[in-house]
Amino acid sequence: MNKLRRLLFAAPFALVALAGHAQAEAIPLDEISRYLNALQTATGEFTQINGDGTISTGTIYIKRPGRMRFEYNPPEQSLVVVGGGSVAVFDPRSNSENAERYPLNQTPLGLILDDRVNLGQARMVTGHTSDATTTTVTAQDPDHPEYGNIRLVFTAGPTELRQWIVTDDAGSETTVILGDLTKGGTIREALFNIQAAEQAWQN
Repeated sequence: MNKLRRLLFAAPFALVALAGHAQAEAIPLDEISRYLNALQTATGEFTQINGDGTISTGTIYIKRPGRMRFEYNPPEQSLVVVGGGSVAVFDPRSNSENAERYPLNQTPLGLILDDRVNLGQARMVTGHTSDATTTTVTAQDPDHPEYGNIRLVFTAGPTELRQWIVTDDAGSETTVILGDLTKGGTIREALFNIQAAEQAWQN
């Protein structure tokens, strides 16, 4: 998963100043589950801090369940499409004209793109903490902890997802920082069609 890690999760853990109401206690898990399940469609900007210190920016499209797309701003030419149960990474530095694919259910992103998120499921949540400004939930596939985990960082008042930190199957930690998400509305299904993206990529 080296290319997947480098292109999609290629940020070291970064502390960011997050606006939000201070809270003495962590946001309850059932509230976070409700928030994620209600997040059917969303678009917004993201910032990726790369391991070499460079910064990439772009637009993220989310369409739950199971679909996500990362479009990078120039000069970055990469593309990541999640759909049909796969994560496809389009890398202009690759020798292949086709995307490299990974099963979504073997990546930590699958946990938040699932049809029904239930953070109360046994052995899924391994950490649930608050620093008085944000709530961090660490989750893993309870049947396959070897796939890694994802730490979701939220602010309260109202509950909003601000960033995620992925620990992959090799133990590397990386972060994607989200801007304000515009929730609701229609997102074209074609954005998550990996075959269509491959055809466009080759032309």
